[in-house]
Amino acid sequence: MAISIAVASGKGGVGKTSMSVNLGLTFAQMKKRTTLLDADFGMANAHILLGVKPDFFISDALKGTVSITQTLCAGPAGLNFVSGGSGLIDMLNLDKKTRYQTIRLFDEIADNTDILVADVPAGASDSSLAFVAAADKVLIVLVGEPTSFLDAYSLIKAANIDAGLTNFSVVVNMTQSEAQSKAHFEKFKSIALRFLDVRLDYVGHLPLSTRVRQSIVSRKPISIDAKESRENACFQKIAKNILTSPNNETGGIRFFDQQIVRNKRVS
Repeated sequence: MAISIAVASGKGGVGKTSMSVNLGLTFAQMKKRTTLLDADFGMANAHILLGVKPDFFISDALKGTVSITQTLCAGPAGLNFVSGGSGLIDMLNLDKKTRYQTIRLFDEIADNTDILVADVPAGASDSSLAFVAAADKVLIVLVGEPTSFLDAYSLIKAANIDAGLTNFSVVVNMTQSEAQSKAHFEKFKSIALRFLDVRLDYVGHLPLSTRVRQSIVSRKPISIDAKESRENACFQKIAKNILTSPNNETGGIRFFDQQIVRNKRVS
């Protein structure tokens, strides 16, 4: 059964897309059939980090000119990639119906997918919350700054109140050590749990790294270009911890809705 993971952040600039790309590649290297969705529609840039050039975008599938399967672009390590497209003005503000249609498109690849990683837009917009709420697991990317804490708290609060989500995994990016990252997490957790009835699980960290920056510039993700690196070991730990983290169980629109998938098989 396919599972979905939304990678989210309260603000931009915290390394969310790099985290999504390398996490997807890490799952692929773990022999999981993995699809990465760049859900930052109209402003998508995950393809740049991957070093690939998609022929089709999610907008093409929504128009019905191609199927979602045809939008799949082959990435490194066997990763499948679906681009949200960049510079597509009509994709910047999706209405509720279009968001629902987008989520349902992925039912078509349920039988050929183990893990869907969705890189959702930063912040707590309607589109961000829709994709976060549709995922089984939510990974919040955090950095040790007050603005990141505040914005991540706002995102978790909105997801909790509006969509009923209670389980969130947290990864701390750009830290000097794991001890420092755990300290940042505990501080954030103490603030959040003071006001919210949610569960926050620490799933790992990524160090402040010149190699990560260089991998972004060179379009060679560090998870495949430096397999023996400290950074790659961190991604592997994060991936394993996410898979054992608790799912969110809500009654709303979901990726890979099992009843809908079963009905499609029968028909």
